[in-house]
Amino acid sequence: MSTTEWGPLAAVHERSPLLRATRDRYAETTPFAGLTVGVSAPLTPHTGLFVDVLATGGADVLVTGEAGSTDPAVVEWLRDRSGVTPPASAGLSASELTDTRRELLEAGLDLIADDGAHLVSLLHDEFPDAAAAVRGACEQTTGGITRLQAMAERDRLAFPVYDINGAPMKRQFDNVHGTAESSLTAIAELTDIMFAGSVAVVAGYGRCGRGLARKLRSLGARTIVTEVDPRKALEALADGHDVRPMSQAVGDADLVITATGRYRVLRAEHLDELADGTVIASIGSAIEIDDEALADAATVERRDSGVARYTFTDGRTVSLLTDGRVVNLAAPDGTGNPSAVMDTTFALMSRGLAALAEGVDHSPGLYDVPDRIDRAVATEKLAAMGVEIDEVSPEQRAYHEEWQTHDAG
Repeated sequence: MSTTEWGPLAAVHERSPLLRATRDRYAETTPFAGLTVGVSAPLTPHTGLFVDVLATGGADVLVTGEAGSTDPAVVEWLRDRSGVTPPASAGLSASELTDTRRELLEAGLDLIADDGAHLVSLLHDEFPDAAAAVRGACEQTTGGITRLQAMAERDRLAFPVYDINGAPMKRQFDNVHGTAESSLTAIAELTDIMFAGSVAVVAGYGRCGRGLARKLRSLGARTIVTEVDPRKALEALADGHDVRPMSQAVGDADLVITATGRYRVLRAEHLDELADGTVIASIGSAIEIDDEALADAATVERRDSGVARYTFTDGRTVSLLTDGRVVNLAAPDGTGNPSAVMDTTFALMSRGLAALAEGVDHSPGLYDVPDRIDRAVATEKLAAMGVEIDEVSPEQRAYHEEWQTHDAG
């Protein structure tokens, strides 16, 4: 395709060398020939490029977006792509989106590329017979993996699922750097906040929360971390952050950002403690902030697109960004993470799906991405950046493979 033919995907296409290479490779090998792939993810230009890679690899791709993070221009571009069925509209409500997912699942899938485990969980819940025909799935989010872990522990998964979110190339770059940078950019554009000198509460010290807290610190913010995992709390403390329960943290906050993927991290019991003028946002999922409790406790005024100002009876005001949806995607100009990291994440997804298409010797369950796939993506990324690294020498390899005791002298 020429640059003009890429339309709304042109900019991300230029900055995605791994997906360009994957597309060229799959055009020859067609790993998805004869297969139907269901894709549920925020329908950004990055996702559009990923869908195009699957279609080029021979797949019949059925696509659903996410409420509040579906780009109309991408939907229209995909409508003209052979082998792709995009959602009927970019402006689907939450209920309409669920109906669209049901229609997609009823069509019968061989593979699933999921974001939040929406397709996988709905498939097992409402279409258990159809689940038996699926070869496998890939899940790329923390919240989705949490749901899949619960399913796996109860032996509810009918097929193997690769944990893309847990792959080193995903958690160390997409989660730590991409999510943090794009989220802070979206927050700054929506609020004109100055991070330096502000008090920022970060809920959750997983990879996304860790990256966010560190970048806030580097910008001069005073950071407080809330956690439910004692080990992560200790790590946050050792990294120099203050650690408190949410109820004790929000009273000093200029900014509260949830990054957990868990249900109602900021809820009714915390509202009375919120400081006047606090800005609230989520970078994890739409379920983390109890917006219903907020609406019950305060009156709302929507002054700017993406910003809802709530006024409590005692005169305090707080601003909720993008109605609690993931801020870097749901902001009016939000496109998600930078192309440099989405390129690696979707390269992992593409390779993972190709491996599942070929057939893997896995019983149903949740699995790590094979190390060979993660290393291949890392190697391609370094090559695209023009970076060279050392190799293990034969002498080093022989030394470390020797199991007998070495002479320390």
